[in-house]
Amino acid sequence: QVQLVESGGGLVQAGGSLRLSCAASGRAGAMGWFRLAPGREREFVAAISWGGRHTLYADSVKGRFTIFRGNSASTMSLHMDNLKAEDTAVYYCAARPQSQSIATMRPEAYIDWGQGTQVTVSS
Repeated sequence: QVQLVESGGGLVQAGGSLRLSCAASGRAGAMGWFRLAPGREREFVAAISWGGRHTLYADSVKGRFTIFRGNSASTMSLHMDNLKAEDTAVYYCAARPQSQSIATMRPEAYIDWGQGTQVTVSS
């Protein structure tokens, strides 16, 4: 297991950009982002394979968000452009076990979760 720490959330106007980062305390497998908004169920946002070659995106963010791994296998970021009010949520970083390199949308495949970082988009 690894500990995950997110950073980079905040308040931004609609149409603006933010970058979220996630730092793992050790090596992780595939990693992903999920979000939780009030009154809604947890939602998959994006995921990236261990090597960074394969990515997955929710339809709602495709073309606006970009997920990428850092130079080390223990960091990951989510660059968000053209933010909309409906993107407002708490964003959680998640990691699969080191042996699991494939990105997936299934939250049950991730064993480690961060504490979350708030993203608020004002319209």
